[in-house]
Amino acid sequence: MNALARLLPLGLTLALLGGCAGWGGNDWREPEVHLVRVETVKARLHQQEFILHLRIDNPNDSRLFIRSLSYAIRLNDLLLVQDETSVWRSVGGHARRTFKITARTNLWQHLKPLAKLLKSGDPLHYTLQGELNTGLISRRDLHLSRSGEIIPGDLQPE
Repeated sequence: MNALARLLPLGLTLALLGGCAGWGGNDWREPEVHLVRVETVKARLHQQEFILHLRIDNPNDSRLFIRSLSYAIRLNDLLLVQDETSVWRSVGGHARRTFKITARTNLWQHLKPLAKLLKSGDPLHYTLQGELNTGLISRRDLHLSRSGEIIPGDLQPE
């Protein structure tokens, strides 16, 4: 009976916390995720390292907690990077924050298809797709999809 008396308040507290997570749920708006910049850190023969600068705009009153990011980067049909990283950042209510993600790849394995794409002179289509896992108690997943074009002539030094 003594153990039951101790577990009952704990159970009630956890039930109330679940109810708190639902407060104001109707006013919640999805934050915007932007790929601001891609920075080259290392470009070696067998490994390339980039830093992705992501900006999160939080339109809500409450702080947004970001736990992790799963993402994939493709150039045309080639999968260049697929990774998951722990982030553990927060963005205040009605605020924006930029944070950096390190992406590593080995373009050597795609050398022939990449050379063929670059030689054609056609614009290259890139896509960044990902999922941000947010929340501490109640979890929400934010989906990220960005795409654009790279013109091969712009990559060559003059």
